[in-house]
Amino acid sequence: MRLFGRMTMVVALLLTTATLSAQLRLASPITDGMVLLQSSEAKLWGEAASGATISVTTSWDNLTHTTKADKSGRWELSVATPEGGYTPYTILFSDGKEQIAVGDVLIGEIWLASGQSNMEMPLRGFFNSPVEGANRVFACPAGGDHVRMFNVKLTQSHNEERYCEGAWLRATPAEVKEMSATAYFFAAHLSRALDVPVGILNAAYGGAKVESWTPRDVLEGYDDVNLSREAIDAMTTHYYRPMVMYNAMLCPLRGYTIRGFIWYQGCSNVGEDGRFVERMTNMVDAWREDWNDDKDCRLPFYTVEIAPYRYKSSEQYESAALLREAQHEAARTIPNSAIVVTNDLVEPFEKDNIHPMRKEPVGERLAWLALHRDYGFEHVACYSPEAEEAVALPNSNEIGVRLSHVPNGLNRWRDIEGLEVAGSEGIFYPVTFAYFEWDSRLLRVRSEYVHDPQVVRYGWGDFKPGNLKSCEGLPVTPFEVRLSR
Repeated sequence: MRLFGRMTMVVALLLTTATLSAQLRLASPITDGMVLLQSSEAKLWGEAASGATISVTTSWDNLTHTTKADKSGRWELSVATPEGGYTPYTILFSDGKEQIAVGDVLIGEIWLASGQSNMEMPLRGFFNSPVEGANRVFACPAGGDHVRMFNVKLTQSHNEERYCEGAWLRATPAEVKEMSATAYFFAAHLSRALDVPVGILNAAYGGAKVESWTPRDVLEGYDDVNLSREAIDAMTTHYYRPMVMYNAMLCPLRGYTIRGFIWYQGCSNVGEDGRFVERMTNMVDAWREDWNDDKDCRLPFYTVEIAPYRYKSSEQYESAALLREAQHEAARTIPNSAIVVTNDLVEPFEKDNIHPMRKEPVGERLAWLALHRDYGFEHVACYSPEAEEAVALPNSNEIGVRLSHVPNGLNRWRDIEGLEVAGSEGIFYPVTFAYFEWDSRLLRVRSEYVHDPQVVRYGWGDFKPGNLKSCEGLPVTPFEVRLSR
């Protein structure tokens, strides 16, 4: 016992000495080229020797802010930022012994992007999976270095990490190719509309599940998730592992002052639609708590609907359609959340490619949500039409579908893809007639093969692309509605 006691004291002294002599260190995203949120109290943090006085001087106002490192050496403070602009600034950090200068700092808007491979997918694309229009961007990137992205290196951890590998990329011809395509197009559209720099914290991991981005304390309430190190390490499908992406890639970013989140994920949860809404809601709640926003819900969370794809391993043809339905339900359930539809953004030859090439419209639609909901651009349409109910039409072999978000009607009445109707026998046939009534908001449909229409569906399947849109160009949300009995 005495020997053990002495050893404990020695270890404690060594740890204390290490803490007292710790060097000044900044949080991972706080480095050259960073973007800070305009007109905000932007959080800055890091580590130093226990009790050290940290001074932070910002060049835009020449003010110096001070704080003390706590017993564990951790420190944080907030600085008031000006309105966004293209003037590069410098921030000086000092602990009294050493000084770190962070340069080329821009002030503007900043969002966090996460999810799985369709968010991770860089502008250069993946092998045999191009990004449409990428070469045009390489030649002349929109916004130049006024669009910036902090790419977090793909990694996993069993413990919540404080630091990660990553660097701020600028949208120059040399660096833009490594940026998330979806997030880049989102940022470029925002930057052009707002005329300020836009930064993205990009933490996405191909194949990751919702559970991969959820903290341990939440996952402990799920009966089907084994959180032992042995069980997690034994999962050969490494991108399905629970919690480890959250620990390694999101935790180091926690608290960085942002405007909101954009999220493109869901493919790996196909077949689990019954529990998807609850788990998405729990994940978003946890993230908002990490950003001290668990009650106000001021940080928006915008989702991308999974694109049409033929899931070869699915047991039922409707598995992806049910997951999309759950995504939309989650967007309605989660406060200050919304979703963009992608049903029209694939080509027939992409049915076996889970990475469709049209990423610019995805980023653009996410930007429309942000512009309309967060930046006062009320004239910008951002919501896709949604089916509210099926309506019986007396003395007719037609059936009506009441739609929302169609102030100017729909874009076509002929050659509609993906719209089907079924009678009491349950066999679906393509719609041969469709017309939208402005006063009732009813989409009247019929098929020459169905005389007692009971059910209408649109884009309902794993791979069932459509081309029906509002006059503002927003695609109709996939749906299946039936007459109430």
